[in-house]
Amino acid sequence: MAASEPVLLASNRGYRYGDGLFETMKMINGELILVEYHFERLFAGLSLLKFDVPHLFTVQTVQKQILQLCSKNGCDKLARIRLSVFRGNGGLYDDDKALQYLIECWPLNGTINKLNENGLVIGVYTDAEKSCDKFSHLKSANFLPYSMAALFAKENKLNDCLVVNNTGGIADSTIANVFIIKDDIIRTPALTEGCVAGVMRRHLVETLQDAGYSVLEESISVRDVKNADEIFLSNAINGIRWVRQFGDTVYTSLKTTEIYTRFVKTIFV
Repeated sequence: MAASEPVLLASNRGYRYGDGLFETMKMINGELILVEYHFERLFAGLSLLKFDVPHLFTVQTVQKQILQLCSKNGCDKLARIRLSVFRGNGGLYDDDKALQYLIECWPLNGTINKLNENGLVIGVYTDAEKSCDKFSHLKSANFLPYSMAALFAKENKLNDCLVVNNTGGIADSTIANVFIIKDDIIRTPALTEGCVAGVMRRHLVETLQDAGYSVLEESISVRDVKNADEIFLSNAINGIRWVRQFGDTVYTSLKTTEIYTRFVKTIFV
């Protein structure tokens, strides 16, 4: 089906209430990167949200459909895939709760597999606060805080924007998890701080710790960000992106480059 054709009813609960989840995945040469992490997160989220998952909605079936779509669109060599899952149609108390899903794909430019040479300039958005509850780590279709933060970033000519939680700490950015480095200690907001449970975040925390790096998952303040030696953002599509500037603070990229070369570049080839 062409992207220009309608695929959802006006009564779709994802459209009406943000009642759904999504995964953004990267395909390289017909293979989905960190695929196990993506589907573990998706099915854990569906269980937490009490979705009625049909027997035919399996990892194998969805993977096959993703590959077929990318092949048909001629972008199976390098593509961005969005898998959106919704809870049926109707009002909050209607009985139609049948799972629906939509797969989309777009070709990517080869530069996406390289670390950005020109560092990002970021800010912080404080008009919306993410809650720190058992749903806050989900990649939810209810994306309003991030949508408004992205609008703020665009209006202020920023590459991205940090999002805060309801205690004033850093949760994540509009499209990525946040890592800061100070005195060779790598820190990232814990899942209890309201950040999305990113698959690249998980990959980095696990592989960095296994390699002997000092990695802490804890609360991070705006002040911690300003006082850091380096900052990078992580997501499934870009891997990691170096942040050059936050406010008046300018950062180096030595450790970030090392991390990219050892733990991200190797899974993008």
